[in-house]
Amino acid sequence: MSDAIKHECGLAFLRLRKSFAHYQQKYGSVLWGLNKMYLLMEKQHNRGQDGAGVATVKLNVEPGYPFLSRIRSNESQPIADIFKKIGEEFNDLQKYNNDIGQYPGLLKGHLSFLGELLLGHLRYGTQGRNSVEFCHPFIKRHTIPARNLALAGNFNLVNTDELFEQIGMEPGKFQKQSDLAAMMEVIHHHLVKADEANPQHLDIVSVLKTALPLFDGGFHVGGLIGNGMGFVFRDAHGIRPSYYFIDDDIVVAASERAAIRTAFNVGENEVQELMPGQALIVFEDGSVKIEQVVAAKERKACSFERIYFSRGSDEKIYRERSQLGYNLSKQVLDAVNYDLKNTIFSFIPNTAEVAFYGLTKGCEDYLNKIKLERILSWGNSVDPEKLEEMIKRRVRMEKIAIKDVKMRTFITEDVNRNEMVQHVYDITYGTVRRGEDTLVVIDDSIVRGTTLRESIIRMLSRLDPKRIIVVSSAPQIRYPDCYGIDMSKMGDFVAFNAAVDLLKERGNECLLQTLYEQCRELHAKNELHTVNVVKQIYKSFTNDEITQKIAELITPKGLPIPVDVIYQTIESLHAACPSNLGDWYFTGNYPTPGGNRVVNKAFMNYMEGRNERGY
Repeated sequence: MSDAIKHECGLAFLRLRKSFAHYQQKYGSVLWGLNKMYLLMEKQHNRGQDGAGVATVKLNVEPGYPFLSRIRSNESQPIADIFKKIGEEFNDLQKYNNDIGQYPGLLKGHLSFLGELLLGHLRYGTQGRNSVEFCHPFIKRHTIPARNLALAGNFNLVNTDELFEQIGMEPGKFQKQSDLAAMMEVIHHHLVKADEANPQHLDIVSVLKTALPLFDGGFHVGGLIGNGMGFVFRDAHGIRPSYYFIDDDIVVAASERAAIRTAFNVGENEVQELMPGQALIVFEDGSVKIEQVVAAKERKACSFERIYFSRGSDEKIYRERSQLGYNLSKQVLDAVNYDLKNTIFSFIPNTAEVAFYGLTKGCEDYLNKIKLERILSWGNSVDPEKLEEMIKRRVRMEKIAIKDVKMRTFITEDVNRNEMVQHVYDITYGTVRRGEDTLVVIDDSIVRGTTLRESIIRMLSRLDPKRIIVVSSAPQIRYPDCYGIDMSKMGDFVAFNAAVDLLKERGNECLLQTLYEQCRELHAKNELHTVNVVKQIYKSFTNDEITQKIAELITPKGLPIPVDVIYQTIESLHAACPSNLGDWYFTGNYPTPGGNRVVNKAFMNYMEGRNERGY
């Protein structure tokens, strides 16, 4: 994605089902579980680089001794920082007890994070500040083990104010800024009530069945309880991804299938998907139960997971991204008038590489079909040189752009700052025939269009192509996200700005004020969640009209080279990613009522000139 947006978070849950002596004997190290947690987190580091955290719970600890530990970091390399500190504690123990690693029981008593339950988290700051206090896991401590709770998740909620009201709590400044704080208070509230009702047998299933229906949002959450229970649950629409693997030694869950496969060297079919509305629960004795804690609703798994967010090392995601590119090949061929001889294909940024392979494969399939038809038309009169020339024809592919080290500028003047931004990418000179070649570059998606206009298009124009075509493997992003992706302000979307410009050009700008008044009326009646008012803005125009206007908006002023844009269609997106049909940021069809409230609030903020998120 050329426009940098913060997004997602990564979750890793691990329950060791055997004694530490077992892992020492079988795998050669009593620290095997901690090493696996490190690997699970490192293989999901793409999901969060603002901070990280780890919490552990120890089983069967004598009263008075600590059983719940947590460490968090917001350093530049937070995962490494956390496990370096854990390792330093182990190394300090070894200085005075060289063979302490051979005594698992003794080591467990001295090493803070040697617990049977482990919960790891990687954070992108989509909500709240980036101080370490906002890093997950959050914890609630109590003298009674069953009332201790550690919680972490990949999610956003859009009804935090209502949650505090439901449990009769007046949130402090910190709680107001964190949806995890709201979720923590609700779950802990019902956890305490359940423990009071039955202190000997905590009914965690009942706790989750009571709490989860209260949450409006998309979520994948893991939790540890001080009595030795652990759980992972997923929202009813399956918006956020969740996978797990169970064998005799472990129960593991994570935000990405590939992370589990890599960490434990298991096959694709061995890693299961936690289905919408389900919870994976591990009891004190290590037994496991999959429970439907909230009724599953229409599946709306986030399509951006497949387009961009999740790592492409998962074979299904790899195939889907390739298919996204392949599906665009017909539109691109039409746009270049099937003139592959004078067209060069490339990609920006590197995350668009797999879609690029699919796009060029689609063009190669067309070219191979033409080559076959031409050769067959020659009949028996085949000229060897002509045949060799035909066989050697290829789709032209080049590594046009290279992302340089992160550029920083301390210059405040807009002209100078924009000039510096142009150099975020560098170009490969000599790859384009000046004035002859059309340059086709594919991007994952186009959000703001700022990087395209201020950096990429200017940079590509130095090669002096005949024409530049920007291809997006995602459809037009028209609406905010409120389920974990930092796309929350209407004015940030180039598609929205294109629609507004079209309204102004056609003398229909009054529609904006009409819709704003409608939003205000809905807000006054507490009905802002009932309808997506912003849809009316786009109904006035075709996709092609908005696409053409977007091309104008991302073209630097005075650029003599024509710039065009091609977008994926909603239909072809769904065909490529049939299991992830969540498309509210493209269509405005939000899976929960809170989504409508967020988009309408974001529109009201835009009309009032307020630069703040809609939730």
